Amino acid sequence: MRTGQDLIKATKQYAHDDTARSWWYVLSTSALLLATLAGVLWNHSFPAQLLCSVFAGLLILRMFVIYHDQQHHAILPKSFAAEIYMRVFGILALSASSIWRSSHNHHHNHNSKLRGSHIGSFPIMTKQQFLKTTRAKRFWYLFARHPLTILFGYVFIFLIGMCINPFINNPRKHYDCLISLLLHITIGVLLYLTGGWTAVLLAQTLPHFIAYAYGSYLFYAQHNFPDVSFADNAGWTYEKAALDSSSYLRSSRLMAWFTANIGYHHIHHLNSHIPFYRLPEVLREMPELQQAKTTSFNPVEIARCLRLKVWDTEAQRMVGLPSHSEVSAPDGHTA
Repeated sequence: MRTGQDLIKATKQYAHDDTARSWWYVLSTSALLLATLAGVLWNHSFPAQLLCSVFAGLLILRMFVIYHDQQHHAILPKSFAAEIYMRVFGILALSASSIWRSSHNHHHNHNSKLRGSHIGSFPIMTKQQFLKTTRAKRFWYLFARHPLTILFGYVFIFLIGMCINPFINNPRKHYDCLISLLLHITIGVLLYLTGGWTAVLLAQTLPHFIAYAYGSYLFYAQHNFPDVSFADNAGWTYEKAALDSSSYLRSSRLMAWFTANIGYHHIHHLNSHIPFYRLPEVLREMPELQQAKTTSFNPVEIARCLRLKVWDTEAQRMVGLPSHSEVSAPDGHTA
């Protein structure tokens, strides 16, 4: 059973893009997405409009994962046309390339570290840090990890986290984030002028809400699950972070299609240059990757993941909130 660098090297044979296949997935998914949005705007049956709106949300999710793969250079790495196409999609998807690449690459290089992993990921505190920090910091920490924040990822993670905050923090570097926000507002206004609030709700709000609620939870659960492992920088290795701190999210074939196989997350973190359509093949052919830590969309599994709040260094596992009697303010008084 290969480990360490030998295991990473063994995945390199799968890290090759099939140009025709990649373009097929990009263009076919784009065509289906446009078709569902057209179905929302040009259909006179509300149930049919609603159905098209839901499918549009799921197709935005799939297209986003494909965009994510292209940004990793896993697909179409040498295509200038693909780079332009995906940069435009990123702006339309409230995840401009400048912020996505910088934050997500940081996430891959610091996944599961107790220090420095908060950029491009959900924040993590040890139980001891949580008990010692201020009320305000505890509030914002729990807010970032709250189920409603994840559910409303459209607003908190994408509109605010991926558009407004990056531009405010560094306008010159992240000007495309402002373009993304303004374009999103402009599209909403045009939809209202041509089709009223129904068009805004079904062609923009609901599809983005669905895509980013699913996407935010996927990103959360893939690194916040009962068996996850976190480490100090000194005990951190890339392979260990991939296999012990990234889950294999089991799902139906249909949801695997809509999520473009992002559930094979431990493999993706082991080698982010493997195209999404080859990840199931890697799992089948590499026994070392078949004993992955798993989670799923089962409501019980979702509840278990969402209950996790802090890293207990003594128990070496994620746990829920400390009891009220344990939580003290820095001055020693009970919070």
